[in-house]
Amino acid sequence: MDHKITTLDGKAGGTVVLPDEIFGLEPRADILQRMVRYQLSKRQLGNHKTKMRGEIAATTKKMYAQKGTGRARHGAKSAPQFRGGGRSFGPVVRSHAHDLPKKVRALALKHALSDKAKGEKLIIIADTKVKDGKTKALAGQFRKLGWSSALIIDGASVEPNFALAARNIPMVDVLPVQGINVYDILRRDTLVLTRAAVDALTERFK
Repeated sequence: MDHKITTLDGKAGGTVVLPDEIFGLEPRADILQRMVRYQLSKRQLGNHKTKMRGEIAATTKKMYAQKGTGRARHGAKSAPQFRGGGRSFGPVVRSHAHDLPKKVRALALKHALSDKAKGEKLIIIADTKVKDGKTKALAGQFRKLGWSSALIIDGASVEPNFALAARNIPMVDVLPVQGINVYDILRRDTLVLTRAAVDALTERFK
């Protein structure tokens, strides 16, 4: 399908053909949900930890006689029922990551791109070249274009001045095409791709 190309000044910059097998699919919420869950689980630290009974530094001397007191039988002070004792079945350091087939991950990215294209939230720009790295000037351009919440994907590397100017603008993320991912696409209202990013994605899924 054909898609218009604009510039950062809002001027027309021609058209580009977007492959239907990448940008023309019918988005499936279940595949997108699986991919988002995969990404968030993979980055979860999992370093929560409580001490078990064997890790408590407490005396192991028997508290009182086994028989004759009328009280329950107890041994070490580190038992979970006592204050300061170890916790039973507490959390341990672990990885929350789980597997997701590579083909499903690739399909999820295509569905995320197709979702933005179908919702008319996909914008193609010629490039991200700016004169200087001034945040105020770039933020003014974004306001004129209506980009209040946007993910901007550049080519193999982000133009230095553009990255410098955009890094302090709230609700705006800038990534090279290698860093494109489903979660970041869905968390922003608008997806902005440069012509170089479109070419790289087309080559990637060829």
